[in-house]
Amino acid sequence: MLMRGPRQNVSRQDTAAAPAVHPVPGAYRINQMLRMTESLSDIAVFVASVDGGRLTHAARVLGITPAAASAALKRLETQLGVRLILRTTRTLRLTQEGERYLEGARVALDALRDGRLALSATNTELEGIVRITAPADFGRNTLAPWLATFARQHPKVRYQLTLDDAVSDFFTSPVDLALRYGRPQDSSLVAMPLATLERVLCAAPSYLDRCGTPRQPSDLPAHETLCYTVRQRPGDRWLLRRGDEQCEIDVTPRWTFNDAEMVRRWAIRGDGIAYRLWCDVVDDIVAGRLVRVLPDWIGEKVQMNIVYPDRKLSPLCRALVDELTERCRTLRLKPG
Repeated sequence: MLMRGPRQNVSRQDTAAAPAVHPVPGAYRINQMLRMTESLSDIAVFVASVDGGRLTHAARVLGITPAAASAALKRLETQLGVRLILRTTRTLRLTQEGERYLEGARVALDALRDGRLALSATNTELEGIVRITAPADFGRNTLAPWLATFARQHPKVRYQLTLDDAVSDFFTSPVDLALRYGRPQDSSLVAMPLATLERVLCAAPSYLDRCGTPRQPSDLPAHETLCYTVRQRPGDRWLLRRGDEQCEIDVTPRWTFNDAEMVRRWAIRGDGIAYRLWCDVVDDIVAGRLVRVLPDWIGEKVQMNIVYPDRKLSPLCRALVDELTERCRTLRLKPG
């Protein structure tokens, strides 16, 4: 039998008020994060797949098997309860839900990377030598200023920069990182997409005043053109598109160069129409030294990759890859 003690009358004044509970700043966000089921490694597979356009790219960059990458993506979609990517044998396409999730996924991974870099910076100072090769035009106009800024932040690092449009052999040339248009033919190399660039037609106002302005792509063969030779190919077939329309125009160049910077300079001189990457001529167009030709038409897309021979990068190379990746996000990649 349960025995009860004598009942006591307790007034409200005798009862001590329970201490107020004040929420800790950020506690709600932390609580929400603890409820998340997504794995960061699965999120990284998703983002890398989108960046490279293939699950095999994510596998190569992250150092896992294609089967593991496929399983990670399926696991993430199951945990979220939505389809993020529509997959075929050759391509990946984001769903609407995937597009919405991608932005937040990038922010999460970037925040973790920034935190890791900040911690690394306080513990160890970067030092050593890094050997980089890049296409002459991109290296001279874009990469070199970025490296100069990085060098001021890391005074103990030394640099060897080679501007060359030839594909470097990592096994015979002392190269740590290579920036290259398109994917490397050697499947053993790691290629991480940095940016998708677009070509445009442009010319100096003086040339257009003298020779007239093309009104349609079929007018181009009658004009003086400036071409850039890449790997012994003259670059005299120009791919153009406008919405669903697409055409290839064969031109007979007045000048052909093996240096893209010479194409740009000759265009500014008024010696012909050039077919150049937008990021290389945007400053000239803004300044009025060049103007768009057939502005409704856009040239072919070119993917810029950063290529390296080993997935396990040194802290110096990893920091530089992260820096270049961040820089490319602010690059003016396309007209508009």
